[in-house]
Amino acid sequence: MNDSPWPNPLVRYRSDPSVLLHGGQYYFASSVMEYDRLELRRASSLEGLNTAKPVVVWRKPDSGPMSLLIWAPELHNIQDKWYLYFSATSTHEMKGNTRQHRMFVLECSDPDPLTGKWTDKGQIKTALDTFSLDATVFVLKGKLWYTWSQKTPNIESNSNIYLSEMANPWTLTGKAVLLSKPDYEWEKQGYPVNEAPAAVTHGNRIFISYSASATDKHYCLGLLWADITDDLLNAESWHKSPDPVFMTHLENQQYGPGHNSFTKTPDGQDVLVYHARMSTEGEGDPAYCPCRHTRAKIFHWDDNGMPQFGVPPPDHP
Repeated sequence: MNDSPWPNPLVRYRSDPSVLLHGGQYYFASSVMEYDRLELRRASSLEGLNTAKPVVVWRKPDSGPMSLLIWAPELHNIQDKWYLYFSATSTHEMKGNTRQHRMFVLECSDPDPLTGKWTDKGQIKTALDTFSLDATVFVLKGKLWYTWSQKTPNIESNSNIYLSEMANPWTLTGKAVLLSKPDYEWEKQGYPVNEAPAAVTHGNRIFISYSASATDKHYCLGLLWADITDDLLNAESWHKSPDPVFMTHLENQQYGPGHNSFTKTPDGQDVLVYHARMSTEGEGDPAYCPCRHTRAKIFHWDDNGMPQFGVPPPDHP
């Protein structure tokens, strides 16, 4: 069975990929190399995203809290409206080389998110006013949930994974629970990082993958899970894999796979969408390396209902 039937890379020079299957169409959002805008692509197939024309739906302003380093957008459709979640900072908020990102959301009420009007719904406020990024949303048990990455005072890490309920697509409600922080050595290579959560359900469990370590060759995926019937806002409901579940594969020359999203094929197979590098080379900050490309592969479930992501497949046309 070919677990990578699409071109690899799927979309070149695009990192932090998010793919949404909605109404029989695939929508694609990602970070762009200039970090200055939000683009969307649409195609009737995953492979079609390779050549689909990118449409700029929003550009950063010249000043203000969303005027610098636009990172990791995700498109979601919630109650027939479109939402783009992303993180950004500003020149004023930059302190030396320390980034001070916060999370924001745009809304589009028009049927077509590529041509519709987008309105700013503002910053998504959390209890902690600290560096935060990489939000995603999901619906479970009739509720809208928000999971994201944030720096926590008194925890020696760059970011940790949190979960909260939402009152609406731009407002959190109730308490937030800390789901994961970098505990293992594989989560602390280069930088101690837990970021970029992505949610998928299977059977009676909810799974949240996340990315760990620096965004270079050490980048990899970790995994959290809980029973759907348990209290998701109780940290003790969640389990954590002691080992990475998707990581660099030297033989296939795939390095630092991470920052994933989940989607499905038209016939219902589960797909892992992620970015990875083709080499370990690169100078300076790895976040600015143009060598990260979007990729996709089918993954499977074992007899215990756990995801088996396999290894990153090699490049192929």
